[in-house]
Amino acid sequence: MTERLNYMVNSPEMFEQMMEFSDMSRATDLDPKLRHLVDIRASQINGCAFCVDMHVKEGKIDGERELRLHHVAIWWESPLFNERERAALAWTEVVTRLPQGGIPDAAYERVRAHFSEREVSDLTFAILTINSWNRLSIAFKRVPGSADKFLGLDKAGLS
Repeated sequence: MTERLNYMVNSPEMFEQMMEFSDMSRATDLDPKLRHLVDIRASQINGCAFCVDMHVKEGKIDGERELRLHHVAIWWESPLFNERERAALAWTEVVTRLPQGGIPDAAYERVRAHFSEREVSDLTFAILTINSWNRLSIAFKRVPGSADKFLGLDKAGLS
């Protein structure tokens, strides 16, 4: 697969703003391991190979267990996730898919049972951020693994 274009070079100001937004989103009190799970799940739903690849590697580098990384695709059946993580993954799915008629109250109540208002807000911004990156990577056919050395993802030992 060949990338269509390099959006970082073609729109440097927009890319810089997106990076700043992404950095702000990561600077919250959300657990980085939870953030990796959210990033992986949204990327799976959206079919973003570049982002799934990237966030699995980041998760492994940050100490996430490999089996849990594999189980993100089946989180609702897996015994490897606690209720807080399940609530975050369910929220990720509903915010990523945006059902017709809006997000049901039950979905919001589930995430609120495990997260403060601030955490739900931060989590939602995290989901918004990964969905934006997914759309860029899919639109321009970012090649999985192509930025590993630059991003330090080669440390994951996955290829």
